[in-house]
Amino acid sequence: MDNQRPTMFIPALIGGAVAGILANIPFIIFPCCIWVMGGAMLAAYLLVKDSPVALRSGDGAIVGVFTGIVAAVVHAVVNILLQPFIRDIFQRLIERAAEYIEEMPPGYEDLLEGGGFETSVPVFFLGLVVWVIVFSLFGALGGIIGISLFGKKAARKIKGVSDASENTGDRQP
Repeated sequence: MDNQRPTMFIPALIGGAVAGILANIPFIIFPCCIWVMGGAMLAAYLLVKDSPVALRSGDGAIVGVFTGIVAAVVHAVVNILLQPFIRDIFQRLIERAAEYIEEMPPGYEDLLEGGGFETSVPVFFLGLVVWVIVFSLFGALGGIIGISLFGKKAARKIKGVSDASENTGDRQP
């Protein structure tokens, strides 16, 4: 019966890519874990849509973890690509704040020169590991929620099909 389950790779790839990109947009980064949960729910929806059998919450958790891993990798790659733009925005924000605030903290000039934005390779991989763990946890939660929301429809559809085949007892096979 397990051979009837659809593959989780494509839904996790789609949900993770969407979540990883949305988690990098400036000024909406703060609810990034919500984006991962939403991406996992999207992956669960895509998984349920292609599934001929009813799925369990464990299936949602698995596709959610995969979605979280993909989202963390996409997040890291997009973050590297957007870092010059984010640095520019942050520097302008600090400059504007310095115009209006009389006493800025010591060392803020280093931020204006870009001193606080260099990332070494070990720091990058440590951050990636942390994002994989955090995004996987929120992805599992989103996958479970997605299966609970969208999985019932698939279960009813499958039950309705099996009920229709049982009512054909009048016909000869």
